[in-house]
Amino acid sequence: MTGIVILAAGSSSRLGQPKQNLVYGGATLLQRIIKTALATTCRPVIVVLGGNANLIKPTIEDLPVTIVYNEEWRDGMASSIKAGIAQQHGADSVILTLCDQPFIVPDLLTQLIPENTFDTIAACSYNDTVGTPAFFGGKYFPELLKLKGSEGAKSLLMRYKEQIHVVPFPLGSVDIDTSDDFERLNGI
Repeated sequence: MTGIVILAAGSSSRLGQPKQNLVYGGATLLQRIIKTALATTCRPVIVVLGGNANLIKPTIEDLPVTIVYNEEWRDGMASSIKAGIAQQHGADSVILTLCDQPFIVPDLLTQLIPENTFDTIAACSYNDTVGTPAFFGGKYFPELLKLKGSEGAKSLLMRYKEQIHVVPFPLGSVDIDTSDDFERLNGI
């Protein structure tokens, strides 16, 4: 079984407000990715919160997901990945995703899951690189758990780039980090 970890612990310092709570298309960015994840067969769906958790949690606590609070969120993305992987009870693979890529759809997440899940990595391609959402077979859990600080899963994607199954996702380049990004999104 493949689980999904939604990394949503950042404080959105460049935006000045929790990006997780920005409303696009009638739902917050975090609600959108949760509903997208729940529309797949992947389970469990884990949401990792940290900064602004008190403002974000009330918007999602009625959804059937496991909410994990990452007390180490200030240490960087690696701590959130570890917190999410630690909750993947029964899953033998995981998709790591973010809440600020609003064009992720269930079919895209499903395309990331290969037939052989244990020793495969799959990632989305956009802007001449690979990135999230990204799939990691259980073979890579120990390496994900060794990540440190602001190091995200991108380091593993680069280390194994010749072995990655790539799924084209041109709209993956649209992510929300600043108010200008959000204004552009609303203009699309």
